[in-house]
Amino acid sequence: MLTPSEKALVPFVSVDHMMQLIHHIGIEPALIGLADYIEADFRRWELFDKTPRVASHSAEGVIELMPTSDGEVYGFKYVNGHPKNTADGLQTVTAFGLLADVATGYPVLLSEMTMLTAMRTAATSALVARVLAPKGATTMAMIGNGAQSEFQSIAMKAIVGIDTVRLYDTDPKATAKCAANLAGSGLTVVSCSSPEEAIEGAQILTTCTADKQYATILTDNMVGAGVHINAIGGDCPGKTELAPAILERSDIFVEFPPQTRIEGEIQQLAPDHPVTEFWEVLSGAKPGRTSQAKITLFDSVGFATEDFSALRYVRDRIAGTAYFHPLDLLADPDDPRDLFGMLQRSNA
Repeated sequence: MLTPSEKALVPFVSVDHMMQLIHHIGIEPALIGLADYIEADFRRWELFDKTPRVASHSAEGVIELMPTSDGEVYGFKYVNGHPKNTADGLQTVTAFGLLADVATGYPVLLSEMTMLTAMRTAATSALVARVLAPKGATTMAMIGNGAQSEFQSIAMKAIVGIDTVRLYDTDPKATAKCAANLAGSGLTVVSCSSPEEAIEGAQILTTCTADKQYATILTDNMVGAGVHINAIGGDCPGKTELAPAILERSDIFVEFPPQTRIEGEIQQLAPDHPVTEFWEVLSGAKPGRTSQAKITLFDSVGFATEDFSALRYVRDRIAGTAYFHPLDLLADPDDPRDLFGMLQRSNA
């Protein structure tokens, strides 16, 4: 049996390690830290390789690969979306990700990303809302109270400064679950019996439903002036949440138009409908919210750079801790041309 060399070992962050790391940092500080890394990478957007994710669709859901690189580090995420999984006691979304050194191609981090995707999605939503939402926003409507809802709510508190969240889901048990989990969070939590009730008095409207279909979670008459809509449930072809008329009235902000026009809410609009890329707002090249009366819409489908940022954050934060396992992932023969010899010696 050969003892793995240092070059063979890659840090692996398990689900248990990820949860320990988040608690070690603190949930709110971790969300703030993730948002900082995501913002930093949006600000150097032009350095990244950018391509729409590679998707394999089926009647049950979708499996996707999301790659990117900044020229020095390469990253990718494997992620699925299977809405019917919850009926079988399974997660709708699972994921894992990897970072590698571009110069050698050697992986430098392998990590679970089911928990991390929930954290980075919430951090991204709150980062964008901090930039685009009406100044002084205090209340968010959270429509869809599944696995993402608590993360979104706490991120909006930590990063935007909201103090109230109004919950609605077609399944009252989901709302009860979310309300119970947010008890003690410092948020005032209001459970609502309709989406109309949930958006009452809210300056930020977040929609996060799972069904893989065209849906109208928000109708045009439900949305008044001066709100920010955070639409994160529509994330694949044929899956939307907003009435097209809402889109027509909104200033729309996206991550990467070639992907969002296929997967986001704007798949309902003409291919040349104007949108603003969020990195352009951060760079000062394009305006964000231009008046308190505007409707701003973040048509979020999730993009590979956000996962890259999250993996960078984790890699930096596990250094010097016990929140990873050295995984024997890479073959490292004494002579790089003698892989077969390594195989033979392993049985000696």
